[in-house]
Amino acid sequence: MSPLHRWFAIPLWQRVVGALILGVIFALVWPAGAPYVQFLGDLFVRAIRMLVAPIVLVTIAAGITSLADPKKLGSLGARTIGLFAATTAIAVSVGMLVATVIRPGAGAPLGTAAPHALGAPVTPYDQLIGIIPLNIVDALAKGDMLALIFVAILFGVGTVLTGEAGKPFATFLQATSAVLLKVVTIVMEATPFGVFALIANAVAANGAAVFVHVGWLALAVVAGSLIQMLVVHSLLLRLVAKLPALPFFRGIVDALVVAFSTASSGATLPVAMRVSEDNLGISRPVYSTVLPLGASIGKDGTAMYVGLLSLFALQAFGTPLTPSVYLLVLLTGSLAAFGTAPVPSASLFMLAAVLSAVGVPPEQTALVVGFVLPFDRLLDMTRTVPSACANLAVATTVARWEGELDEAIYRSADDE
Repeated sequence: MSPLHRWFAIPLWQRVVGALILGVIFALVWPAGAPYVQFLGDLFVRAIRMLVAPIVLVTIAAGITSLADPKKLGSLGARTIGLFAATTAIAVSVGMLVATVIRPGAGAPLGTAAPHALGAPVTPYDQLIGIIPLNIVDALAKGDMLALIFVAILFGVGTVLTGEAGKPFATFLQATSAVLLKVVTIVMEATPFGVFALIANAVAANGAAVFVHVGWLALAVVAGSLIQMLVVHSLLLRLVAKLPALPFFRGIVDALVVAFSTASSGATLPVAMRVSEDNLGISRPVYSTVLPLGASIGKDGTAMYVGLLSLFALQAFGTPLTPSVYLLVLLTGSLAAFGTAPVPSASLFMLAAVLSAVGVPPEQTALVVGFVLPFDRLLDMTRTVPSACANLAVATTVARWEGELDEAIYRSADDE
């Protein structure tokens, strides 16, 4: 086997961890050499910035067109989407709450980033008017994320309402989304080199302090994930579905373990379907509809993380956290989470959609991504768990509403 084949045979996350360790050693042994490898980090960050706007535009539109399947529409589809929208918005709020309490971004060393202020306040009227772009291409070129989200929703809804004539365009959107995700995969192969350079420069400039702030961020992710599952999802089951929560959590352990190990809602889908039928008593028509839809739009973990990481970045940049900032993060974070692809680390590419809405330029957003990305694998594994939990909780609630849940099977976990 050639050295190149050996390199690609190593799982990406292991290569990233190795690059992280080498970057730290390099910075400690030869801190003066860090500027010589900085170009690798700069190239990697530019590649990430290049992909953000098209991914936001295409994946949100493509996700909406997937609802064109008649099996996903009607009463069941409306209830499912409504529940996912509610849990997603709550998850963003949970992320913001945890970030406000723990303040993991306060004083975080983001390389050469300078403290950022919002400048002149934007009136609600200007914010509302700015959502609709005068020129779609110009909005794409400028990376105007609020405008791109609006355009993506408009095109997605228009494609669905067009019906048969819109199917070729829906296919085009799905194909373009698949191509973009493949391009993301290619760019992510360069992650070890970018991580090596970014970590080397961060450690050379700030010493071990960088790991302290990542530790606080990790603590906040764990806290937010637990609150979302043990409080929000439990209340959904208890108050809305009128079911005890303990049998639910006992029945979905296998799915949560797979979610944690793969860091992918899509990869968790087969196991989630099995536990839905065998352990929760959900009928096949319900789980075969709700769970695939949830893998596309049910992103509680991502939503919580986007809210948390947005405030982490704003705290690090010294941005004043006014009520309007919190509201914008909530709205854009919820929309961005709906359009996030079910693949590892995809939420980092949606961060610009939120930060740009509160005045953070792409250059500083890229610094946040570069700071977090080397450590994101473990964080991503953690936040995928509440996403998988949300999909199963919504499926259970919808099945209960539709009379498609075998309560004897659901409660059987209490007898074990």
